[in-house]
Amino acid sequence: MGRADPTGAPLCFPGDCLIAFVARAGLAALALTVGGCALTFDATELGVPATLAETAQAPPEGTPFKVTKHPVYFLWGLTAVSRPNVEDVLVGQTGTGARIANLRIKVRTRLSDLFVTVLTFGVIAPRSVTFEGVVVPR
Repeated sequence: MGRADPTGAPLCFPGDCLIAFVARAGLAALALTVGGCALTFDATELGVPATLAETAQAPPEGTPFKVTKHPVYFLWGLTAVSRPNVEDVLVGQTGTGARIANLRIKVRTRLSDLFVTVLTFGVIAPRSVTFEGVVVPR
């Protein structure tokens, strides 16, 4: 009762069902990989004046800085355990009355980050975020 084929033959062969399952699991893993570990930096709420690029003819005069933070993601990047706070980093560099010029934000996976990710099968996924720029006094 309820079978589509009146002869009683199976609806799919065991190998075919396995291939379809692996294909669906691969698509789900791809969707998680694309959506996971995403970082968004909002330039409208930095708390200090910042520019991403200055003109090449007049490079900014000031003190260069480089700060690296290490955010950690859980469950293949679906949830963040810790995120880098760009506002705190920039306010800590400038103080009062200064601005940031040539701000660069680099997100990368170091070898040790990759090692932890592979060792935990992606359950824990650390990253390295580097903020670079020049503090220009007013």
